Amino acid sequence: MKSGLSYLLLLLFVLAFAPGSNAQKKEWVKVIKQKGNRVEVLIGDKLFTSFLYPDTLEKPVLYPLLAANGAIVTRGFPLVPRPGDPTDHPHHIGMWLTYENVNGLDFWNNSYAIPKEKKHLYGWIRTDSILSVSDGQIGKLAYHANWINQQKEVLLEETTRFEFSGNAHQRMIDRTTVLTARQDITFADAKDGLFGLRLAHELEIPAEQSQKFTDNKGIVTTVKSNADNVAGGTYLTSAGKRGNDAWSTRAAWCEAYGKIGKDSISVAIIDHRRNPNYPTFWHARGYGLFAANPLGEKVFTNGKSEKNLQLKKGESVTFRYRVVINDGPKTISAKYLNDMADDFAR
Repeated sequence: MKSGLSYLLLLLFVLAFAPGSNAQKKEWVKVIKQKGNRVEVLIGDKLFTSFLYPDTLEKPVLYPLLAANGAIVTRGFPLVPRPGDPTDHPHHIGMWLTYENVNGLDFWNNSYAIPKEKKHLYGWIRTDSILSVSDGQIGKLAYHANWINQQKEVLLEETTRFEFSGNAHQRMIDRTTVLTARQDITFADAKDGLFGLRLAHELEIPAEQSQKFTDNKGIVTTVKSNADNVAGGTYLTSAGKRGNDAWSTRAAWCEAYGKIGKDSISVAIIDHRRNPNYPTFWHARGYGLFAANPLGEKVFTNGKSEKNLQLKKGESVTFRYRVVINDGPKTISAKYLNDMADDFAR
């Protein structure tokens, strides 16, 4: 009996202090509405993220995202660029949910970089009210927004709820978004969607540059080397796909991981089993775009099948995603993410 009790106590100790364990004590979350269309989320008195919804942005975003140790896991450009930040795709800001083709309008790629004469081809997501905020071991934020065209006609109403939580080595976001059609809607099969974030440069897959050398016999040798020594990340999916092979494949979750400073950092997106077209396709690019897109089936299957999600006026569709950010000496395991996916499904 004594040995059994000792084993139980040891097991509880291991679970309590395992990296990323849910058994770690949850820290208090504060959700604070600020001036300038901004809501700050603090966990244990440290900034985790801010919800930004000014009219100067074409969509609402969470920006930036920070690990529990303070490492910034999202790219700084274009809002607050950091040294070495890539400057491509200015519409990749923090974390967002948009789509490339809604009744022919592109909500995904809209940004300040689009010329005025082409803006009519793009849509805006305008947040018109913060519905609620609350503090606790799980902090909550809910908002209402409209997906509109240039004439301010509403295509979709959006209601989104965030739940934020964290402990000494983890930060977590559960997002639930309900989109309700205000006219007949088609999400036409497209590559750029749906729920995504732009990773910090350190978590990108190292780019390669090729150099060719010709010897005195005319034989050409190609040597590849990393383009810089900052990027050092990779991807892993629940289906076992790694690196660039994760792109266009289906899986219940995908994890980006690498090192920022001395610590291992992982950022995982978990699909929900009740989402349309589960498990999602992963639009996960080596240069740092990390997105789940269940609606780009034609693109990701090379035309073998197609997904065009249609809503009649008044109908709704719900998307749920979990984001888990961990830091520590070791990367969290696939088993742990499988357990997290099971927990999220419940």
